Amino acid sequence: MKQLKLPAVFMRGGTSKAVVFNQRDLPQDRGLWDEIFLAAIGSPDANGRQLDGMGGGVSSLSKVCVVGPPTRPDADIDYTFAQVQVKEAKVDYGANCGNMSSAMGPFALDEGLVKVSGREALVRIHNTNTKKIIHALFSVDDGMAAVDGDLAIPGVSGTGSPVKLEFRDPGGATTGKLLPTGNVVDMLDVPGVGKIRVSMVDAANATVWVNAADLGVTGIELPEPLEANTAVMRKLEAIRIAASVVMGITANAEDAAKKKSVPFIGFVSAAQDAKMLSGETIAGGDIDLTGRVISNGQPHRALPLTVSLCMAVAARIEGSVVNAVLRKSGDAEAPIRIGMPSGILTVAATVRQKDGQWHAEQGAFYRTQRRMFEGQVLVRASRVPGMIAVGKRKAA
Repeated sequence: MKQLKLPAVFMRGGTSKAVVFNQRDLPQDRGLWDEIFLAAIGSPDANGRQLDGMGGGVSSLSKVCVVGPPTRPDADIDYTFAQVQVKEAKVDYGANCGNMSSAMGPFALDEGLVKVSGREALVRIHNTNTKKIIHALFSVDDGMAAVDGDLAIPGVSGTGSPVKLEFRDPGGATTGKLLPTGNVVDMLDVPGVGKIRVSMVDAANATVWVNAADLGVTGIELPEPLEANTAVMRKLEAIRIAASVVMGITANAEDAAKKKSVPFIGFVSAAQDAKMLSGETIAGGDIDLTGRVISNGQPHRALPLTVSLCMAVAARIEGSVVNAVLRKSGDAEAPIRIGMPSGILTVAATVRQKDGQWHAEQGAFYRTQRRMFEGQVLVRASRVPGMIAVGKRKAA
């Protein structure tokens, strides 16, 4: 059987890459989307390399985005994010990707989905996964999204034109509540682990935060040694599963084990000197706290941006696990500098108490993006038999 051709763009957004589709080029029957995305990315792949697709073998390179007309009056586009599992035949729509969010406004402009005049663009993005609004502000070069600029971001070589992302009212993106249990700190009783102190916070993406010392680690582990530490990885997954049930994301541990996208789990420690993936050293005096995150069962090589935003929000909630290790500056509005495997990430978050309840007003950070390839992605027709049945695409 021949292959199917689908118009697509391959883009980098921050420290992630994804195949990006204009929604008009996909079948109206969304039941066909999963097989298309799996085939395009090259999953499932028991070898974990995705050599027969566009994926790169790690969660940050195994992604699909779909952009289409807005379904809300306060948005210019709808954006749906799909996390494609590497080794499993599974596509998860339970979370957003902050890094790829930075590429959605530029994609919409370059595709003609939005119109702007002048040298600056503001695109209001409705992320359908979280039902949240993101404002993307970026420069325009001859009617297209600018690429060249002076912003360097950790984990990406060179510099690019900055995209400012403002997440509006990010609390409750997954569960509907900034603090799903109503508590700043909870003591989880985790099977096989015992009782452990955590903060479960839902801002941009639901995350459970643990103090590195409570896991028996330093907090500055790099991804490969961390992944090789099977005892700690099992402990982190057990905590994540228990938190998923307590947060109301899943009904039981079995469902939580299958739903790998959320909640994320991260561990934090005080600012300290640490080696980066590049071999260079982050000086503890240059950061406000240290963080590591597990994404879809793998230690993240940088930090998922939505989770970084969640970390910054948690850091501003007095008494949380994250707040406890934060270097205090006395300025509740100051950007927070997070030390992570690829360098230093700076995130701003505005968090206030209203009527005794914590409320996240907004979070913001800067990324770069680039459209790297445009054309058609080919998928085996045998992988998507439903496409043949509905006659949506011609065979190549």
